[in-house]
Amino acid sequence: MDNICIFSNDPSDKPPCRGCSSYLMEPYIKCAECGPPPFFLCLQCFTQGFEYKKHQSDHTYEIMTSDFPVLDPSWTAQEEMALLEAVMDCGFGNWQDVANQMCTKTKEECEKHYMKHFINNPLFASTLLNLKQAEEAKTADTAIPFHSTDDPPRPTFDSLLSRDMAGYMPARADFIEEFDNYAEWDLRDIDFVEDDSDILHALKMAVVDIYHSRLKERQRRKKIIRDHGLINLRKFQLMERRYPKEVQDLYETMRRFARIVGPVEHDKFIESHALEFELRREIKRLQEYRTAGITNFCSARTYDHLKKTREEERLKRTMLSEVLQYIQDSSACQQWLRRQADIDSGLSPSLPVASNSGRRSAPPLNLTGLPGTEKLNEKEKELCQMVRLVPGAYLEYKSALLNECNKQGGLRLAQARALIKIDVNKTRKIYDFLIREGYITKG
Repeated sequence: MDNICIFSNDPSDKPPCRGCSSYLMEPYIKCAECGPPPFFLCLQCFTQGFEYKKHQSDHTYEIMTSDFPVLDPSWTAQEEMALLEAVMDCGFGNWQDVANQMCTKTKEECEKHYMKHFINNPLFASTLLNLKQAEEAKTADTAIPFHSTDDPPRPTFDSLLSRDMAGYMPARADFIEEFDNYAEWDLRDIDFVEDDSDILHALKMAVVDIYHSRLKERQRRKKIIRDHGLINLRKFQLMERRYPKEVQDLYETMRRFARIVGPVEHDKFIESHALEFELRREIKRLQEYRTAGITNFCSARTYDHLKKTREEERLKRTMLSEVLQYIQDSSACQQWLRRQADIDSGLSPSLPVASNSGRRSAPPLNLTGLPGTEKLNEKEKELCQMVRLVPGAYLEYKSALLNECNKQGGLRLAQARALIKIDVNKTRKIYDFLIREGYITKG
């Protein structure tokens, strides 16, 4: 039986013959019993009874050709497809260019046939209407229709929203400043003339090829940004904060691999690791219950309540030891009480007040039992003791400075002071420490 060929007129676009590996020319044979992938043979190999693995010469087959009429007796299926491809390439209305590309029909014949069978054909109109109605009924409850007349957001230049969107212009789907923004400068002085030597012509073509590769890299980066939704930075950061701290660190580390996989696969990868983290934490909790001899969840709730009470008592004893260290200096004691009052009222800790006694500075901070101490290395512990900064606050300030440094490609002291609202001397010591240890770089 005859079937229309699904390939273009170019022989290189068609699959090779399985027997002789030559390009297939119509008509050719497709085995109706083998596949997928489809099994194609040219007429010469078919007449010789070619057999390969499971394919046998007595299998049923189909003759693949497009040399038969579809809509008009004087037009073959191959010409119908050539007409549609020519209209797509040359544009509707350019009938002379369409006829030149087809080579088998005149300008008047192409225009008359296209208008009659593809524009004014009532069969096609009703079919398209039914398809549209079926699609609307299918997506009526699951999708929000998009209206092309909707005005896309146009943030003002250099506004906060424009900076958050990295200069992206939604109305043009483009950036104010492109990646590799000066790539076109390499072509501004190139001019192809007839008296160029072969070497000079080859050099100019090499420059053009390099420019094309830079354009491809620009488009590749745009596609990654668009597919993964990286334009809306705030929304992206809010999504990251849904995960625990450990998963957020993994999210930051694995972000560079988003260019390899699609957005859905990347999100599945992160979600699977978040689920793994939750399972590991739950297993660790159950193992702790088992070690403590707990065999039911009722006892587990009592155990968690007593554990929380013990932690609170330990924290109170730690705070008491800190008060005893301060009590030797009345000014430092008043400073500590003022800071604790600010913390209890939900305000930021007030700046330290210099002691007027002139006797000696406050002793180093005792980190024993303070939350977050186990996450610090020895140098960080020494910094927190000398600066008298609790580990939890230090880790928060460090994370803020690291994120800003990664975002800006460097960090200045003035930017650090704008990020963390504490004593400028403490900010300077934290900034110098992070620079010295290689956590951040100067802007």
